[in-house]
Amino acid sequence: MEDAPVHSIMAATIPKGSTVLVTGVTGFIASHVADQLLQAGYNVRGTSRSKDKADWMIQLFGSKYGQNRFEVYEVPDMMADTAFDESVKGVAGIAHLASILSFSNNPDEVIPPTVKGTLNILKSASKEPSIKSVVYTSSSTAVLLPEADKEITVTKDTWNQKAIEMAYQPDPNGCVVYGASKTMAEKAFWEAIEQTKPPFQTSAVLPNTNFGPILDGGEGSSTGSFPIKIWKGDTSMMNFIGPQYFVDVRDTARLHVAALIDPDCNGQRIFAFAEPFNWADVIDVFKKINPEGDFPAPPENEGRDLSKIPNEDAVALLQKHFGQGWVGLEESLRENVKGVDGLKVQ
Repeated sequence: MEDAPVHSIMAATIPKGSTVLVTGVTGFIASHVADQLLQAGYNVRGTSRSKDKADWMIQLFGSKYGQNRFEVYEVPDMMADTAFDESVKGVAGIAHLASILSFSNNPDEVIPPTVKGTLNILKSASKEPSIKSVVYTSSSTAVLLPEADKEITVTKDTWNQKAIEMAYQPDPNGCVVYGASKTMAEKAFWEAIEQTKPPFQTSAVLPNTNFGPILDGGEGSSTGSFPIKIWKGDTSMMNFIGPQYFVDVRDTARLHVAALIDPDCNGQRIFAFAEPFNWADVIDVFKKINPEGDFPAPPENEGRDLSKIPNEDAVALLQKHFGQGWVGLEESLRENVKGVDGLKVQ
């Protein structure tokens, strides 16, 4: 599927030609948020702990969209009180994606900086009168840790309190600590908004496992790397990532654009959950892509994610602004692996 143009931006909170700040811009999802914003007619200012990490993006976006539409500010420590003060100047919107993705099992290394960085972006935004909309990138782990074959009903008021409790138990799982950090950071985001009542629009996007193309042409370091590793025979992630929902990274990025520009998204949690998958599904797609491939066997009796997710608003936003629904698993996986050197994809 070609990148879809923005179908409708009538009554947009942020007019085309405005600049949007994307924090943590070199990340898998954030790079796609920047790409979709540029494609939609916005300019992008990214932040990165090191400007050098974003050199490839400057080259890619310069050739794709023209020079001077993408720039990078260095923010080495998002825990600093004024970390984002310079980077927010003059922007019309903010997509805050910067987070701690170490998957350390030490909650003190992950939770405080994630929460503080989120509060700092709101503090900086409150000082800048040009800002009209702020989107926080939360996570599926802020509402649940799915359990195979167990039906869990999620609502827009659901929080993953279990992850917070488990994160401070002895020797917690790194995924649990990450979930606790996103739960606490999103809670802090909404609490700060309730207390300060800022003049700008606010929303949160909660994505589940993201697959899809990796813009730098490499093998990635986030969930986008999982299909590539499996294609090459590495099954390590199958042991700690159970059945859950997937979403194509481009859909997650499109939902960020919609959340930024659509006034109806103010105050909303937007669930980027496309469809449930397990590793048997992934292997089946790979065998379809390359019937001669020698792929590993999926885990036995892995089950299904039976969670009920309120993702109707998300698909409605994709239809409203991009004229399409979710990208399917097969297309997403095909795009995920086809651009990597040495992989045979038909």
